[in-house]
Amino acid sequence: MNSVSPQLRISWIRVALSLAMTAALAIPSLAQDFKITLLGTGNPRPVMSRFGPSILVEAGKEKLLFDCGRGATQRLYQLKIPFTAITGLFLTHLHSDHTVGIPDLWLTGWVMGRDTPLPVWGPKGTKAMMKHLQEAYAFDIHIRRDVDTKLPGGGAMVIAKDIQEGVVYNKNGVKITAFLVDHGEIKPAFGYRIDYAGHSVTLSGDTRPSENLIRFAQGTDVLIHEVIDVAAYGDMAKGDTSDQEKKIIEHHTTAEQAGTVFSKVKPRLAVYSHIVPPDVPDVVPHTRKTYDGPLEVGEDLMSIEIGSAITVHRPARQACAPPLPR
Repeated sequence: MNSVSPQLRISWIRVALSLAMTAALAIPSLAQDFKITLLGTGNPRPVMSRFGPSILVEAGKEKLLFDCGRGATQRLYQLKIPFTAITGLFLTHLHSDHTVGIPDLWLTGWVMGRDTPLPVWGPKGTKAMMKHLQEAYAFDIHIRRDVDTKLPGGGAMVIAKDIQEGVVYNKNGVKITAFLVDHGEIKPAFGYRIDYAGHSVTLSGDTRPSENLIRFAQGTDVLIHEVIDVAAYGDMAKGDTSDQEKKIIEHHTTAEQAGTVFSKVKPRLAVYSHIVPPDVPDVVPHTRKTYDGPLEVGEDLMSIEIGSAITVHRPARQACAPPLPR
């Protein structure tokens, strides 16, 4: 190094500083490409204001769907997102309200241009479910592929994988970690953490208060959590809540319990989705008993941009139909 001229050393320093500044600027730029959209924030009830559970995560080149409840395909179409752009589907568990939209996403996506298999990750049973769906729609696939419109066969295929807790996806800078949650007798049930460009979002899936979720969600920017309004199911103290309603309550997280989870995780933003029942007027007061941080009650087509700042965009009123009367 002693033989290097001062001018050359200065040139090297300038190049190093330029590269460092470029790298530093790249992270915020990437982070601005990290966007979450709540496609459906409801549950099995077929109301028009809250479609079935489904969340779209856009991170750089990746467009990933988490659960595929009723209406997920319609919501994607509303957003003008080509079905061919969806790079993967992840399932939290196999309850019908989280999976009933899969045939629509898969086959309509094929009809509208997808010519490659749909990748699907989920808990044990996912691979078998997708195999049987292909058998159930064998006639449709045969007609469209071999007889009528001669669609490319690749788009009618599915690549499904049963997963376990841990990193299940790591591509294009996007890391997805599945973790077990407590959905009562429904086992296994997963939540997911998605990390991208130094930021993250954690999705609870369906769960009771879960210490494992709290552990995996530490340091997350946004925590999207399910919630149930106990008051909508009668008065348990007076014994006028049915056994079925008690079971439903036992499998989910109340607003007060969710507040405790938020307080332990301390996300930059807490968001409610998978709201049970879907026409609950306000769960915020109960949440505020245990949590005083940033909070949003999700609605269909609400989006969240994650970067140095977190920006929430609520949909135009005409985007979702008004709720049905109870």
